[in-house]
Amino acid sequence: MARLTLCSILLAAIAMGHPAAVAETPQALPIDVFFSPSGGCMDAILKEIHAAKQSVQVQAYWFTSARITKALVEAHKRGVKVEVILDLSRAEIDNSQADVLAENGVPTFIDDKHTTAHSKVIIIDGQQLITGSFNFTEQAESENVENLLVIHDKAIAAKFAANWKLHREHSGRYRKQ
Repeated sequence: MARLTLCSILLAAIAMGHPAAVAETPQALPIDVFFSPSGGCMDAILKEIHAAKQSVQVQAYWFTSARITKALVEAHKRGVKVEVILDLSRAEIDNSQADVLAENGVPTFIDDKHTTAHSKVIIIDGQQLITGSFNFTEQAESENVENLLVIHDKAIAAKFAANWKLHREHSGRYRKQ
């Protein structure tokens, strides 16, 4: 009941233009939000990888997207340090994109220490973080209900990069099956 009364008072104050009810315009959050199916998740990922200048660190549960693989290989060929950690169970099911990465000299690793390495993370230049429920697959873009955040915050990206590094340290090099 107290909430209803407070809300009623605030609404009345806003309606009357009371200065106490007029909040400052909040700063824009450094986060871009995407949803699928067909909500721009894949395009957002590709845009960030294409803009990478120094490094791209990937940690992926399911990784079957030829478009993301192509963007990572292109980044690697233009001198960006690209490294990929994949989940063991998913890599055993479909190795095709891991094979393409490894064949093109992109350091690719398998996290086999955990039952499931369920992270879906891409860290760009230590500045941007891409994460969410979105698996790095074409199905995630065109069929699944997924979400994706592109967070433009160095401090948050650094925390994820530190966690990525911990998993990289215990992951083994990917070997083509």
